[in-house]
Amino acid sequence: MSQSFDYQHAPGHLIRRAHQVAYGIFMEAAAAFDVTPVQFAILNELMDTPGVDQVTLAGRVAFDAATSGSVIGRLETKGWVRREADVQDRRRKLLWVTPEGEQAVQRMKRAVMRAQSTILSPLSATEQGQFMRLLAKLVAGHEAGDAP
Repeated sequence: MSQSFDYQHAPGHLIRRAHQVAYGIFMEAAAAFDVTPVQFAILNELMDTPGVDQVTLAGRVAFDAATSGSVIGRLETKGWVRREADVQDRRRKLLWVTPEGEQAVQRMKRAVMRAQSTILSPLSATEQGQFMRLLAKLVAGHEAGDAP
């Protein structure tokens, strides 16, 4: 008789559960702003790189380029993002955060920072540092194709 797979201790399962926990904490902390983690990441990236094109932005926030258009559309509807066709290539869409969007991000930051602290709160300060280093190494290794 074969032994069952202990999925509850499998890395993939635990990462999925950690994502569910992190998402729930973020959504609760940011409920007053009606924003998702991806929307917040997009807004922050746009503040750092105004005028970036939609495809490049999607890559920078590690989000599917095809789906990013609808997410950006929702931010545009809120008045937080401005989208314009590139004068050199009309198919390419360039993006900026509006002044209203910048104000919204500034108001959100405290809640989002609190959420990040809450996510890590079960760990000691030393464990938080170790966890963040290992998590960054895990993601970077897979993004670079270093994993077997």
